[in-house]
Amino acid sequence: MKQFLLGCVAVMALGAAASAADAKTYRIGVAMYGLKGEFAQSWVNEAKKHPAIKDGTATLTVFDGNYDQLTQDRQFDEMIAQHYDAIIFDPIDSNAGGALVARAEKAGIPVIGSNGPVKAANEAAYIGSDDVKAGEDEAKAVIDKMGGKGNVVILQGPVGQLGSIQRYEGNQKALAAAPGIHLLEKNTANWSRAEALNLMQNWLTAHPGQINGVIGENDEMALGAIAAMRSQGIDPATVPTAGIDGVHDAMVAVSKGYMVLSIKQDAFTQAQGAVDLALRHIIGDSYKPLSTCWTMYPSMKWDNGEGKLYNVPWTYVTKANVQQFLNK
Repeated sequence: MKQFLLGCVAVMALGAAASAADAKTYRIGVAMYGLKGEFAQSWVNEAKKHPAIKDGTATLTVFDGNYDQLTQDRQFDEMIAQHYDAIIFDPIDSNAGGALVARAEKAGIPVIGSNGPVKAANEAAYIGSDDVKAGEDEAKAVIDKMGGKGNVVILQGPVGQLGSIQRYEGNQKALAAAPGIHLLEKNTANWSRAEALNLMQNWLTAHPGQINGVIGENDEMALGAIAAMRSQGIDPATVPTAGIDGVHDAMVAVSKGYMVLSIKQDAFTQAQGAVDLALRHIIGDSYKPLSTCWTMYPSMKWDNGEGKLYNVPWTYVTKANVQQFLNK
């Protein structure tokens, strides 16, 4: 009898081991344009907190594109060669990114866009925010603070990245409605605070006393411009500056009056929503979202994970409400 019971226990143990071995762990790769900026780091941290990642249903491997298209191209090849189940994509070059999406789709790997759009009709889904609107609204904030008169400069994102292109489109809309505003300079600083600092220093030297407002297509570049002004003895509070992302240092700058506006992106919703969408495209319509991000905004519905575009609303951080964000 004892031997029989031991045999049963052994069979049950083998069955449990076989069942565990059969359990599928889904592999999701994340191709980020770069990880130097605070927002990208926040996005990754939020994605790693997704319930499916924490309970082992899926694993998340993050690839740092390091702001280089060839690097991101090689990383896609690696994920395809290793048969990842899905890829979440934030491109460096939105045009070149389309070919990467097509390559993954040919290999049967769904690609979910997040934060930065890509020009690819075959992308499984995209979750992000309306960059044209953000670009228009940040420019309006600077123009209004300037009283509708004076010279502005624009710090742009990477050349070819659709997010930067769309934010500049919004900038142009606001400028077109303000005939008293002159665009003095515009150039890329690649979303980088350090590059923006150097670029802004050059502009301040080339146009002494003539820059009356700064439009940064993200917060990191706006903060670089502020650092450049301070390095040359200019009070940033006298030169209206705005940015996009809602990073911590930008909120501090808003509280001090150095920035008139930071338009906050929701890293939690963009990241965890992308993980849910990736799992939905891997598993099928039996999958139900695990993140609470889908309860955040009445205008953004899960819709059984079948949508192509999920628009995450912006949050506007000003001197009037910044403290509530800093308190968090």
